[in-house]
Parts: sequence; structure tokens; C-alpha cells
Amino acid sequence: MARGFDTQASPPRPDPLRSEREVRGVAASDPSTPLLEVEGVTLQYKTKQHLVTATYRVGFEVHRGDRFILLGPSGCGKSSLLKGVGGFMMPVEGSIRLNGRAIERPGPDRMMVFQEFDQLLPWKTVKQNVMFPMLASRRCSAREATERALAYIAKVGLDKFCDVYPHMLSGGMKQRVAIARAMAMEPEILLMDEPFAALDALTRRKMQDELLQLWDDIRFTMLFVTHSIEEAIIVGNRILVLSPHPGQVKAELNSVRGEGAEALQRRIRGMLFAEAVERAGAAP
Repeated sequence: MARGFDTQASPPRPDPLRSEREVRGVAASDPSTPLLEVEGVTLQYKTKQHLVTATYRVGFEVHRGDRFILLGPSGCGKSSLLKGVGGFMMPVEGSIRLNGRAIERPGPDRMMVFQEFDQLLPWKTVKQNVMFPMLASRRCSAREATERALAYIAKVGLDKFCDVYPHMLSGGMKQRVAIARAMAMEPEILLMDEPFAALDALTRRKMQDELLQLWDDIRFTMLFVTHSIEEAIIVGNRILVLSPHPGQVKAELNSVRGEGAEALQRRIRGMLFAEAVERAGAAP
């Protein structure tokens, strides 16, 4: 994977991967102040027949540079929480704040990567796909959008595929483009909804390593949804464990690598499956 892009010219110009963060004062921000604050959030949505409570009074904080994981079984409200942070769902109780401001609508400071491969525009090349949000939101000029797109495409190891269309890419390559597109917007927080779930096991593991490499290069903040305990421990530095429906906080844990990872995996599995066994035993 490519590293270290030198964009100096005469006269010198700022690095396209750093300039906007510096303008926003991110580097000088107080690391003790949470970037994202979720306080007592209850989320609900309607189906044709029911009003579903997805989460109940969930609270957590995400700091700059966190790889924060929302982990739990299907139906525990992980994706609903991500939609709430994205501004696509409003809490019926509690609050969600980014940089101290309540989230009321979607915005370019929160970019989302989904698990579906077909999230790219099929009639645009890789470079055009990555440039599109920057141009559509008018966040930067065509020249800057091109520079950023090329830099982030190189960061995800696809610089030789800039002019290729999505149908010519593998599933893993499409996900790299989606990540590059989101990162090129330089959001305050990257929202990832099980982005590797549809990949085969080997590609998924490779993508996890590449995401960590990209984080090591740029130190962005991400909120990552998964139902895989192993993936949560590999990708995250902090893990919020949610109970089955409706999602409530069972624990917030620091992730570990190496010898401690197996013990952490057993601990989390015990949290998630002990309750399932208890519920099954209580059923008539």
C-alpha cells in the first residue's frame, strides 16, 4: 500500500490529505474532549404492523482517532445507531452530538461505507467515483478534488485502476474504492456498516489489515458496526457490546491484541450468549 504523498510544487502547496484537518484545527483540538457524544439514545422505527424500539437509552463517547466498534447480534440496533449518527434517524429520547453540536441531518462531516458492493456509480470510473462527493458538495475545486482522489486511491492501493469502471473490479476492490471515496471527503468521523461482511474470509481478513494500515497512515476516527467478535477485536481499539433487541449497553471494553485477544473473545462471547441461553430457558 502506498505511503507518504509529497504534493510540493513551486510555490509549495499543503498536503491534500492534511490541509482541511489543519484548517479545522483538528490537530490542535483537546484530545480529552469527545468528538461524538451519544447520551441516553432511544431509537424507534415503524413497520407496517409495529413500532420497533431498536435501541434503549444507549450512551457512549468517541474520541478523535478512535476505532470504535458497535458489536452485537442481529437486531440489536447497531445499524440504527449508525444511522442516528449519520443524521438519518432522530432519537425519540436522548441526544447525539458531534463536536458539541446536535446532529439534526446528514452532512459531509459524516461519511458512510456500506457492506453492499454496488454502492459505486457504475457509469463513472474509480477516480470519478471518488471525486463525485467532493464536487457535488462543492467542498473543493476540481483540481483539489483530483489531487485528493488520486492520493486516497493510492492509499488503498488502487492507483493503477483509476480509469477502470466498477464492473471490472472485485468485491474487495470495490470496497476499497468506497473507503477511498469516503476518506477523500476528510469527514470528522467515518461510519462503516459491516463493510467486509459480504467478502470471502481471506479477502475480509486482508481488508481488515488494510483498514488498520490506512488508519495508521492517517489516524482518522471511525465508528464500525459488526456482529463478528473476532473482527471487533482486530479492527477496534474500543468495543461497545450491545444486548439483543432492543439494544442496550452491556459493556464497553478496550480491545487487546496478541495473547489477551482470546480471553477477551471468550468474555464477549459469554456476555452475548449467556443472555441468549437464559432467554431460551425462560421460554414456555
